[in-house]
Amino acid sequence: MRKLLPCLSSILLAVLPLLAELASASDQTKDDDRLRNCGTVLKEIIDVPDNIPQNLLDKADCVVVFPSVLKAAFIVGASYGRGAMSCRKGENFRGPWGAPTMMALEGGSFGLQIGGEATDFVLLVMNERGARGILASKVKLGGDASAAAGPVGRDTSADTDATLRAEILSYSRARGLFAGVSLEGSTIRPDNGDNRRVYGKKIPARDIVLSGRVAVPPAAQQLISTLDAKTPKHRP
Repeated sequence: MRKLLPCLSSILLAVLPLLAELASASDQTKDDDRLRNCGTVLKEIIDVPDNIPQNLLDKADCVVVFPSVLKAAFIVGASYGRGAMSCRKGENFRGPWGAPTMMALEGGSFGLQIGGEATDFVLLVMNERGARGILASKVKLGGDASAAAGPVGRDTSADTDATLRAEILSYSRARGLFAGVSLEGSTIRPDNGDNRRVYGKKIPARDIVLSGRVAVPPAAQQLISTLDAKTPKHRP
């Protein structure tokens, strides 16, 4: 037995780095899949003319996508989704769309408002204050940042003026049905661990999306190209 223990220890020391490497590769694959799913979801949603109004998309400083958030998580009060956020580059959020930061969605009590087993979320960040708050730290919707269910249709009317003053407009899609949805009480934040894997080093979320010095990952090409095609210029 005394001879066996050192042998087992040596085996473990040899195997553990390999296991860690395999786990890291698996996480990287999940990050790439998430970015691809964000691009697919966004393209499918904004390709439908009567979903997100074009004038709101053109006014948005940033867009956040959370694909396939499971309703089952909401039932037990532990909702959690992961996605990505891209912003218009530059200090004033007026440039072309930048590389995405990975994002996390947590908490909230919005499960009963949503039908379907899996729900896609799209959030429009409508002003600089909301964008900088999200890029800096965890933000509680309805608390740290004003939020509202986004209006749906080709155009927005005067009846929605109060809604349009919100810093963040949120939408959901479940079982093919698309609608504005309230996410008040939930929080969103940059996922720094995922960002480190995607970009190979620690980079603040703000620098990823605004600096213009970070290349768009291959898995995020559809997400950024869709935004470039559908809303190439910011319109105040």
